[in-house]
Amino acid sequence: MASSALISDTQQWKDLKAHVEDINKTHLRDLLSDDKRCQSMLVEFDDILLDYSRQQATPETIQKLFELAEAASLKEKIIRMYSGEHINSTENRSVLHVALRASRDAVIQSDGQNVVPEVWKVLDKIQEFSEQIRNGSWVGATGKALKDVVAIGIGGSFLGPLFVHTALQTDPEAVESARGRQLRFLANVDPIDVARNITGLNPETTLVVVVSKTFTTAETMLNARTLREWISSALGPSAVAKHMVAVSTNLTLVEKFGIDPKNAFAFWDWVGGRYSVCSAVGILPLSLQYGFSVIEKFLRGASSIDQHFYSQPFESNIPVLLGLLSIWNVTFLGYPARAILPYSQALEKFAPHIQQVSMESNGKGVSIDGVPLPFEAGEIDFGEPGTNGQHSFYQLIHQGRVIPCDFIGVVKSQQPVFLKGEVVSNHDELMSNYFAQSDALAYGKTAEQLQKENVSPHLIPHKTFSGNRPSLSLLLPSLNAYNIGQLLAIYEHRIAVEGFIWGINSFDQWGVELGKSLATQVRKQLNASRTKGEPVQGFNFSTTTMLTRYLQASSDVPADLPTVLPKI
Repeated sequence: MASSALISDTQQWKDLKAHVEDINKTHLRDLLSDDKRCQSMLVEFDDILLDYSRQQATPETIQKLFELAEAASLKEKIIRMYSGEHINSTENRSVLHVALRASRDAVIQSDGQNVVPEVWKVLDKIQEFSEQIRNGSWVGATGKALKDVVAIGIGGSFLGPLFVHTALQTDPEAVESARGRQLRFLANVDPIDVARNITGLNPETTLVVVVSKTFTTAETMLNARTLREWISSALGPSAVAKHMVAVSTNLTLVEKFGIDPKNAFAFWDWVGGRYSVCSAVGILPLSLQYGFSVIEKFLRGASSIDQHFYSQPFESNIPVLLGLLSIWNVTFLGYPARAILPYSQALEKFAPHIQQVSMESNGKGVSIDGVPLPFEAGEIDFGEPGTNGQHSFYQLIHQGRVIPCDFIGVVKSQQPVFLKGEVVSNHDELMSNYFAQSDALAYGKTAEQLQKENVSPHLIPHKTFSGNRPSLSLLLPSLNAYNIGQLLAIYEHRIAVEGFIWGINSFDQWGVELGKSLATQVRKQLNASRTKGEPVQGFNFSTTTMLTRYLQASSDVPADLPTVLPKI
């Protein structure tokens, strides 16, 4: 297929479009009665089990999706990514987050250079530094050990590390490694977030990690200056060098800020922000909290999926299958949303992270060559751990709009509880719901069934479930650092597969730029109005009215702002 062609012009795409009519004549009640079909839709790798038999798909559907993947040159695109080619063409960059978790002896090229030694140079530095902090050989300005860490970053510098941290907080090995330590994440420029993050912390025992590749990100740097002031006002300006470190490539601005450039940890322009959790962005704060040995297992888990994704045939390739099924649901069946439903409270921050990875990657309206797409790309992602979600939005999923669901279960709980006299353990109670929900969505409940149960006739329409609502189930053996790394990589590669098939650039994010640019104009206006009394001008009527009201209502804010730190 020529690079300027659209995948929707291919015969394989048209075949799938025509195939939708056949699928619309089926119901999951019938599809699930075919044991041979169901068996063909089970895939296992490294004790991870994927069951996609509850998708609105037949073996013929899956074969047609494989043919679409071939038409889209999916295998070639995967190879190009792993080979370090500049597949992020709008920014002229490689896409090599797989190199961040590659083994020390791996060879992964970018611009003719093996990047793996540089990756491990940073990882070794993180290990050495985190051990110094954790064993007390590096202390703060007053000689006290630094047991509390605040990581400042936003977007990919926040959501990914927060997901991993939250998932590890109840893992027994990680709990033991983190004993006596705290890790907090400051992302929002809202001063409330600052207040919440420093509440209960002592500057003497706090280390701040500032994450900004360019050291110019507006929200991150304002928060960094705020915490610098918090440290300086308590311990003096010279304390900054002992209490703040950076994850950045701009050593000049790092030093100007007051951080010793020796305490800056590098990452590279071939690492996109939302794919950066395996770089110093995530590995530094996580190693400070849990120790490098725990976090190295997380990296090994991600690497195992990287190898699986690269080497396995599509028929047994979990990320490829998941990506193709998303294409089927979104583009052909017309279901634009996806619910991510982990039946583990430890994964409560997984859906918000994948929401960013997916929607920032694939929320595009043009092809990689700039051609407007004649179809919708991207998924609307949301989710909540079960069983909380069941008491929130499952009503809509069961009887409202059709929303394909990802059910994620874990065989062994991080924190098992067995109560004498109970029918099942707490974890079995949770997993009973995990297994039941996917069948409830698939089978539904008919009016005939309700009549046999002697349900009042006027209630039958309200208690009828149409069923035929697609889902898939992932079952993990446990939820330790290794498995968490695997889960992350599965979804990262799934999202790449979708972008490769749609023919878009999943690795840029120009859509976030316009709002930031307009915010700069507003910032200048607020400063001019507060310091010089200038009226609001240069905006449309609506924005002018709202800005004027905001300024009037907050007119008690002094023009010459003193330094005021939040207090709770």
